[in-house]
Amino acid sequence: MAVRPLFVPSSKGSGLVERLDLEFQWHAGLAVTQKQKSIRCLHESASQKGFKQVLEISSKSENPLGVRLSAFNLRYRLPDGKQVSVENVFQAGKCFERGGPFRDLLGKTAREAKQDPRLGSSGNLLAFDLNGEKWPLLPVTAFYDWVYLSALKQSPTLAEELLAFDGFTDIEFNPERSLNCQAASAALFVALARKGELDATLASRDSFLVRLGVPNTRASAVQSSLF
Repeated sequence: MAVRPLFVPSSKGSGLVERLDLEFQWHAGLAVTQKQKSIRCLHESASQKGFKQVLEISSKSENPLGVRLSAFNLRYRLPDGKQVSVENVFQAGKCFERGGPFRDLLGKTAREAKQDPRLGSSGNLLAFDLNGEKWPLLPVTAFYDWVYLSALKQSPTLAEELLAFDGFTDIEFNPERSLNCQAASAALFVALARKGELDATLASRDSFLVRLGVPNTRASAVQSSLF
């Protein structure tokens, strides 16, 4: 047995995403077929909790939409019009004590960008940078969420299909080892869209940080406090 989270767009109050940890039968092995067996069991567990429309968001998903929404596949359009994966933008935006942001990672494959040795040998992570705008490390998933949600907003057809689901999983995500999760980001997008807050929240970095719970005065001071 294993436990993995289901991320659910919140429909109550000001909350955005609920996380439900579900127990299910795990099928060991690295083969895609084994991963997909585990996904089916995880989704069966979600169904027993009342969540019938659940989307696995990863390259292992049996739904083509889930594969397209993987951070390795979902495209973000840069100011110059070039489109690169969310994963590339996230990795290329990291600023360390002894280097970064490493803009050349935008031209590599998503896997090459994620595995670039400089990401592990440049000291502590200090901040993120996107198009010359600095992002703080807290809230911990804010920058990743921003890039993912912005990419979705740039892809209205994918975004519209996403709204049909009431829960999201990522079989590769283990909260004991990772912080950022594409399934959680998808749930955040759906929550904001259903609440009619998407455009206002994504209007700027500060508006996004405020919606995530950062006090307005602190959000406004982020740019001056970094570097």
